[in-house]
Amino acid sequence: MIKIYTHKLMLVTGIIGLILFLGAPTKAQETGESLFKAKCAMCHGPDGAGKTPMGQALKIPDLHGADIQKLSDAELTQTVAKGKNKMPAYETKLSKEQITKLVGFIRELAKKH
Repeated sequence: MIKIYTHKLMLVTGIIGLILFLGAPTKAQETGESLFKAKCAMCHGPDGAGKTPMGQALKIPDLHGADIQKLSDAELTQTVAKGKNKMPAYETKLSKEQITKLVGFIRELAKKH
């Protein structure tokens, strides 16, 4: 009886561990898109056009537009890291690698539009 209970406990523990392991992406698994959805889409919208209530209220520019896409990667990185106008700074909330992934995703947005 104890042997059966131990096997069931091990099975349940293994399943819980697998769920926890597969559940949330690690920093290495994060993509620019997943970071954008988690940190930016509330204001910028899922497509980066800024057509959200918050985006429209703050007059957020369309990330597909020439005004944004003409900026260098260093300028975009600076904006994400330090913030600009009403956009908050993310340098203490995101790693440099995560910010680089976000900038890459912003570049991809222009190709999708």
